[in-house]
Amino acid sequence: MQPDVTFVIAAYNAETSIARAIESALAQRDVSIEIIVVDDRSSDRTVEIAGAFPPEQVKVIALDRNRGPGGARNAGLEAARGRWIAVLDSDDTVHPERLKCMIARAETQAAQIAVDNLEVVRDAAGTRETMFEAKLLEAHPELMLADFIAANIMFEGTFSFGYMKPIFERRFLEQHRLRYDETLRIGEDYIFLASTMAKGGRCVVEPTVGYAYHIRQGSISRVLELHHVEAMLKADTTFLEQHVLDPRSAAAQLRRTRSLRQAASFLKLVHYLKARAPIHAAVTALRDPAALRHLGMPIAARLRRLTATFQPGRTPSEAG
Repeated sequence: MQPDVTFVIAAYNAETSIARAIESALAQRDVSIEIIVVDDRSSDRTVEIAGAFPPEQVKVIALDRNRGPGGARNAGLEAARGRWIAVLDSDDTVHPERLKCMIARAETQAAQIAVDNLEVVRDAAGTRETMFEAKLLEAHPELMLADFIAANIMFEGTFSFGYMKPIFERRFLEQHRLRYDETLRIGEDYIFLASTMAKGGRCVVEPTVGYAYHIRQGSISRVLELHHVEAMLKADTTFLEQHVLDPRSAAAQLRRTRSLRQAASFLKLVHYLKARAPIHAAVTALRDPAALRHLGMPIAARLRRLTATFQPGRTPSEAG
């Protein structure tokens, strides 16, 4: 029998959290599920721990090379049989009623995508807080492509839907041959959801909390580097080549592209200042003076600190 949902869990060195993620998926109520764990060439016990679950409950795919989060999810998509696909990060968990609520909302409204509210769990402190107020999500019963793009623009304090973890109708993904961009190590979730919506997928919003985003003590977030931004710009170029956007979405995309270019300029400036190459830094600033307008943003503050750090006669330790 075809399961209602396939959980795709991409895992890399997740031995401390993978069992918790799997157990939360197994605890789903009133839906039939399959779980596919795709190990992205971990060097720890991730495969061993995931493989300890009964094979009829959890299928483990061990990749022969590291393909990144997008590649691991693609491997899971290829093996999935469920009517719906639910992406679950190996650090996180889901509430027992989550998929029941999301599928009911999506199918009632003939939607191909659904997102829901999240809670942020700080494991060390044992605290939980809801990411979005329910009334804000209730005011957005359907997420439009233009609003989603606008919520993923750097330097703009927008109401960000980018943290949400969607579920997708697998038939729609297969019909449009949608897969994750494996060249992206940051931003692969964004471009996949944007592409699905650009293909005509309707995305409804479930205001209840169903996904738990866990922050572990000592965990290290991925640092945004220049090559990440350059890869995102390339992916956005491909996105525009493949899809015809409505005017609102096109305008939002133009702002997003501009913000990514400004982010690239900032990162280049930081690089040149750290390398004590003021001439290259000046040339970069002249080529993209608009990037210097965002002096209140964190990356600009870091830039100002770096400027002070590398004043003549001072060492980084002295500048603090």
